[in-house]
Amino acid sequence: MIRSVRAVVVLASLGGALPVTGFAQASAADCVVLTDAAARLACYDRLHGRPEPAAPAAPPAPAGPASAPALPVMPGGDPDTQLSARWDLDGQRSALFAPRAYKPVYLMPATWTDQVNRRPGSPAPEHSVSDPLVLKAVEAKYQISLKTKFAHSLFGAPVSLWGGYTQSSRWQLYNGADSRPFRETNYEPEVMLVAPLDIGVLGWKLRMASLSLNHQSNGRALPLSRSWNRVIGGLAFERDDWVAELRPWKRITEATDDDDNPDISNYVGRAELRVARYWGEHALSVQLRHSLRGGQRSRGSAQLDYVFPLAGALHGQLQLFSGYGESLIDYNLRQTKAGLGVTIAGWR
Repeated sequence: MIRSVRAVVVLASLGGALPVTGFAQASAADCVVLTDAAARLACYDRLHGRPEPAAPAAPPAPAGPASAPALPVMPGGDPDTQLSARWDLDGQRSALFAPRAYKPVYLMPATWTDQVNRRPGSPAPEHSVSDPLVLKAVEAKYQISLKTKFAHSLFGAPVSLWGGYTQSSRWQLYNGADSRPFRETNYEPEVMLVAPLDIGVLGWKLRMASLSLNHQSNGRALPLSRSWNRVIGGLAFERDDWVAELRPWKRITEATDDDDNPDISNYVGRAELRVARYWGEHALSVQLRHSLRGGQRSRGSAQLDYVFPLAGALHGQLQLFSGYGESLIDYNLRQTKAGLGVTIAGWR
């Protein structure tokens, strides 16, 4: 009976509920009766005054791949603003090489022009059409535009590297007499450096600066071939629901024999200003271009786009254009165009 009591006391002391001292002194016989191997070993340790072994340390967590350091968040930056969401300006590290909308992606089943360019021409030799083209004043137009991020930062600085591609087509959909051809398609790949900023300027916030290398061409043979290359700078501002983007550019000079349109800068322009207002599912933007020259070389264009909700992600788009350079083949034609269609991405 005494032995059983002593065994209970020993078990209690091993569990930490009661100390052995003050009740009974354990003996080797008390340890023998214990059936649990761990408890029996602990009993012998206590009997001989050996300290209890320390609990084994948890094994270290396996080393995973080193994560890239986060980009610094610009003071006062808001990741929910238009520019922040479009260009990851506040340290976001979205997946590299994942495509996303760049410029608006839209389809306009019908656009109308007051000037049909039946004899497109250029001052470059062999770049003018001799026989008039069979064209209609009403045609379809669509644009596809995507961009992707190639690098979150360069040389440890919060400057990201992007690539973009835009393709816009004018389709003579209603010109059955000439087999409904694609009248003009413009291809525009570019590479862009984007730096986040947070600078107050006259009540606006300067949110980013950019520098891009841009190529635009229509991929056609003579006499309809048109192309040029530019280095484009950019500053983008935000204020509440407003976004303003200023983009001046410098054309890269080409050899005379390779220049399809030597005077294109005096028509399409040397700089662009775009101002947009967003409210709810609506957006209104005005884009202005100018040659930055006076006299007879003072030319440019204005474009207005209004986007409004239809159903779900589908939005309607109204586009009005007046001036030069609605497309590369029409770079030196002054015209007014109007179009109505739908857009699904990029209008923000």
